[in-house]
Amino acid sequence: MTFTPLITGGLETALNRILYRDRSLKAARQRLAGKVLLLRLQELDFPLVLVFSENQLDVLSDWQDSSDCSVSLRFSTLPKLRDRQQLTTLIRSGELNVEGDLQVVQQFSALMDLAELDPAEYLAPWVGDIAAQGLSQAAQQAFRFVQQQVSRRQDYLGQALTEEWRVAPGALELAWLSEEVEAVERSLNALDARLAQLEAK
Repeated sequence: MTFTPLITGGLETALNRILYRDRSLKAARQRLAGKVLLLRLQELDFPLVLVFSENQLDVLSDWQDSSDCSVSLRFSTLPKLRDRQQLTTLIRSGELNVEGDLQVVQQFSALMDLAELDPAEYLAPWVGDIAAQGLSQAAQQAFRFVQQQVSRRQDYLGQALTEEWRVAPGALELAWLSEEVEAVERSLNALDARLAQLEAK
């Protein structure tokens, strides 16, 4: 059983809800109308082809025609596409490999950046407004808690490394140790030469 249709269908539904429900995004959507953006995620063995039109976005896994822009990236880089300011940095660092019209991925990034991602809005039709708001707030608090824990662990690790560096010998101590080792080596060579002379007698 292949999960490809499930992935493309779910992504298509989610993106259409996020990008095509809000009327304020119409101008940003029109810039992409008629464009094809091909995403190659390293974790998937098939591409995700985003075909933009004025009224909807189609997500396909098989595309025979050419695309306006092809982007290769890791799954972890996808959320960073929402920040238009990071695109150049991502390309320079090699996290994002772009072939074709760079403007297409820039316009897609701008559209994602403008989109309101409020989970409560999407949960409300199924669980009601109050429950959706509660779930959304709980999820945000959990996310903030995880971020704080990760930040604390990074601080702890940074302090531990700093302490380790303080314990490590300095440059002068290493130079002294190197000279001492060389002196011991010279003494051993001299002793070896004397022993060889004594054996020769």
